[in-house]
Amino acid sequence: MEVKIVSAHDAAQLSQFYGDNQEHLRLWEPRRDEGYHTVEAWEQRLEEWRTARENGTSVHFIASETGQTDIIAICSLTNIVRGPFLACHMGYAVSHKYEGKGYMKALCTHAIDYAFNELRLNRVMANYMPGNHRSAALLERLGFQKEGEAKRYLKINGAWEDHILTSLLNPETTR
Repeated sequence: MEVKIVSAHDAAQLSQFYGDNQEHLRLWEPRRDEGYHTVEAWEQRLEEWRTARENGTSVHFIASETGQTDIIAICSLTNIVRGPFLACHMGYAVSHKYEGKGYMKALCTHAIDYAFNELRLNRVMANYMPGNHRSAALLERLGFQKEGEAKRYLKINGAWEDHILTSLLNPETTR
């Protein structure tokens, strides 16, 4: 598996990833307007992501099979906050064709290592809907700890959904 930070050249592959996985991801994502995942929309979004990365507020990763261009999975570190907080949120998605094969854990591990070693963050937070058992199991395997539950946390697929709040602390940071 190859992992890289997204670039402007990835618009077509991201459009394809979301097109191929629209039904698979529908239960776990906000409703999107028609055209949200077109190549043109992704070109614009990737420019915004480039600016956000340069500003230090997010980093987005994609994984593909070695030597291939099709995206297997994505993982994002967003809402990066510096100062006394030193934390971010992690979001992720895997193609339905690759679910259950360990790719998501490998990509998230890469992103977490980046957050702790490159960005020098203290905390990575990831949240999931109580019914998303695969996400709960992934985060548990990655070492995330449950910290609470947030009622009506995000509007997903047209409805306000509760989320379980979890975090992983950088083992290198001290009190």
